[in-house]
Amino acid sequence: MLKVFLYFLLCLPLLLTGCVSSTKTVSQQPANNPAPNSDPVALGLEMVQKAPLKDKVLWQYKTSLTATRYGRFDVAKQLLDDAILTLNAMMGPDKNAKKARGLFGKEEKKIFIGEPYERAMVYYYRGILYWMDGEPDNARACFRSAQLMDSDTENKTYANDYVLFDYLDGLATSKLSGDGSDALKRARQSAKNITLQDYDITANVLFFVEFGPGPTKYATGLYGEQLKFRIYQSPVKSAVIKVIDKSFRLMPYDDLNYQATTRGGRVMDYILANKAVFKETTDNVGNIAIMSGTVLASREQSKEAGFAVLGAGLLSKAISSATTPAADTRAWDNLPQFLSFAAIKLPPGKYKVNVEFCNSVGLPDSRFNKTIEFSVNPPPRDTVVFVSDQSITPMSL
Repeated sequence: MLKVFLYFLLCLPLLLTGCVSSTKTVSQQPANNPAPNSDPVALGLEMVQKAPLKDKVLWQYKTSLTATRYGRFDVAKQLLDDAILTLNAMMGPDKNAKKARGLFGKEEKKIFIGEPYERAMVYYYRGILYWMDGEPDNARACFRSAQLMDSDTENKTYANDYVLFDYLDGLATSKLSGDGSDALKRARQSAKNITLQDYDITANVLFFVEFGPGPTKYATGLYGEQLKFRIYQSPVKSAVIKVIDKSFRLMPYDDLNYQATTRGGRVMDYILANKAVFKETTDNVGNIAIMSGTVLASREQSKEAGFAVLGAGLLSKAISSATTPAADTRAWDNLPQFLSFAAIKLPPGKYKVNVEFCNSVGLPDSRFNKTIEFSVNPPPRDTVVFVSDQSITPMSL
């Protein structure tokens, strides 16, 4: 028994080495602090190529949004399509998906797919780009997927609480000669501070507008296992679209800060909480077993039993050491806070539109105002205009 115990002690460092992951990470400094006059889209694409596998999807998310804000829609579509392929695989029942949900291994070492609000936004942006390409059917499928990504897949507790996803689902359905009334009803039930207009299928220019800084993440708790969200006060609360002699005020349909912070007992919180309990339990069991084993081993009549208990205690400590419950604070950190939308009717031709982003009292903030030039498509194809308070200006579509 003594030989077995000594052999276990010799092997223990190998067990710990094999179970505990390295904490070395790849610096993200180049994209977070780009050089003056650099191309942020090019820097993002460089990070997509250089990032380790675990971070590749995160950089695809971030760079796709940067590309969309710069009017680089082809780049954005490719990045979103690649990210969706990985997202679908990781959300499924295959062995890689199961591994990602395992008890051992740091959350930050796993392939990033994001929190529900981040996954939902992948499909939202892809839906916009599909509609821009004249494919409202594929856009509708994306908006439905976005709503699903936000739901609790086990009991649907949090399903259908985005206003805009349902509203766009119904609008696309109506334009495809279907009945969008159910989706409009769901959107109105979720809407809190906005009155949703009935669908006008003759409205052929669709403005997708976003503004304000979105949430970021941090960790708290004894083991850093509690994922929390840091939110920021947006200087922009609404937007005004001015075209020809008309003005349209856009209020927020959805608030990503709200979506990130109001999910209650989310699935990931539950898993991380279990990890923390498991780590503490195995660590305490190990301490007790080591003390008991040491006492027993000091007595001749119980020496073998003592070594056995001591070995079990060391094993429990090794398992505790290998359990890493820390929350994953990697974040899609260039998301907006507010999502808004407007559909208006314009005859085919070229237009110049001014978009004013306004503060809490409705006054425009000149730091964010945009001028957009675009051409309205002849029927039946809709014209889609995307604008963010972070878009380059002027924009041409």
